[in-house]
This record gives sequence, structure tokens and C-alpha cells, in this order.
Amino acid sequence: MSNLNKPPLVIIHPLVLISVVDHYNRIISKTQQPRVVGALLGERKPDGVIDITNSYALPFEEDPKDQNIWYLDHIYNETLFELHRKININEKIVGWYSTGSRFKPNDIQINQIFYKYTSAPIFVIIDVHQFDLLSLPTEAYTSVDEISKSGEIIQNFVHIPSTVQAFEPEEIGVEQLLREINNVDTQSLSAKAEQKINGVKGMNKKIAQIQQYLTLIQQGKVKPNQLIINNLQEILNYLPNLGAQDVVSAFTTKNNDNMLTIYLASLMRSIIAYHNLINNQAQQDKKVK
Repeated sequence: MSNLNKPPLVIIHPLVLISVVDHYNRIISKTQQPRVVGALLGERKPDGVIDITNSYALPFEEDPKDQNIWYLDHIYNETLFELHRKININEKIVGWYSTGSRFKPNDIQINQIFYKYTSAPIFVIIDVHQFDLLSLPTEAYTSVDEISKSGEIIQNFVHIPSTVQAFEPEEIGVEQLLREINNVDTQSLSAKAEQKINGVKGMNKKIAQIQQYLTLIQQGKVKPNQLIINNLQEILNYLPNLGAQDVVSAFTTKNNDNMLTIYLASLMRSIIAYHNLINNQAQQDKKVK
């Protein structure tokens, strides 16, 4: 696969993540296998984006001492896919997944099997032990042909941007699951504030990564990637000019409106509290008389 045919984005649906976690928990409870492997189903959109909507588990074993020794039941994969096509003919095999935090040397060999089902298989690593709330537990890759120093053509994985999106029925299902995990009594205001804080933390993390990348380029330790540089320049072009008078005036007006709302709310709350206090005192005086 050439870099020109590399998908610009991989969309992973929540159903896939739930299925992978269930697969991992079922296998780990019975065996000592360090990871699980399965097939990814979906479609390639006209703009090249890969939309992964479903998945299923595959029998997989590997020798922890020698990673060149592994077994993947591709006959089981073909049989299960034929059964799946009877239910949803639009979903096709677009790649495969593996649990863990990084790919292993034998993954490029496993990836070769899926060229039988698709011209450009997508490899997604799903970290089922992800504890970082500021990043996604998924990393997507595809294989490209490269020329080694000895002149041989070899295949290596290249990273593809990935995101998590959901259809409306999936959003409802995920919301029902979260109700069993999160405290439903949490006020919406505090939940929104927490989401804002997590968003700012995530942005700061990405800015730190950009700063580290640019520093390595400046020090000559990393060769600059023109595509990344162009994306960074485009991000900077989208930044608003906070020094413009109309922007400053708009922020000031909005802030004053918010402060006025808070002031009026506090004033009304104080008046209602005094009113209740006077009524309570009047009732107490009637009881004394």
C-alpha cells in the first residue's frame, strides 16, 4: 500500500470497543494469553475514511518466548464472516484489532493474512487498561511498502489518526451503560465543568507534544515532516486575534452579561431567604401567643 492510498481517518464506534473489552475479559479469565485478536468490520467511505462499525473475536495463540510462533484461525474467520454477511451485507472486513499498548514484531506478519480480505487492512491497537481520561484508548495503523538500506522492499506500520464516533442508537446505549457506572445524582453543571477541565487538560497535553516535536526539530534530532508543519500552520491561522477591538468588546459584553446574571441570582436568593426567615419568625410568634 502506498502513502497516497493511506486513509485520512479511522472512525471507531463504541460497539467495537465494548466487544473488544468483553472478548479480552472472557479470554483472560480462562487462559494466560497476554492479548486477544479479532476482525474489524465496516466500510470505506468515498473520501477514503474507514468507518469501523462492528467486530468479532478470532482464535489466536502465540508463544511468549518466540513471537515468530503464532496461530490465527483464518478458516474460522472466513466462516464467521460468511455468517455475518447474511445479517449485514454492507459490512466488510476492513482490518483487525489487537489489545495492548503497542504493536509487536509479528503483527506485520499477521497483517499479511488480512490482505486476502481487503486491499488495505487497518490495524487497530486497543488498550483495555487505559486509565488516561485525556486520550483515546485506540491507535490505528496501516502498512506501507518501504525500501530498506539493503535495497529490499519491506513493510512497516504507519500511524493513522483515529477517533470515536457513534450513531444515535449507540449513543443511547452508551448513555444507559454510563448510568450504571457514574453517579446519576451528579448535577449537570458540575459535570459540564468537569468536561471543560478535562478538555483544557487534553489541549495542554497536545500543545506539550507539539512543543516537544518542534524542539526536537530545532535541535536537529528529528527531520521535519512538511505535512505536520502545514497542519500546525493551519491551526495557528484559525486562532482568533484576541487583540482586535471588536473581539475584546464582545468578550467584555459577554462577561458583563454573565456577571449580571450571577449577581441577580444571588440577590434573588438572598431576598427569598430573608422572606422565608420573616415568615418563619411570624409563625413562631403566633405559636408563642
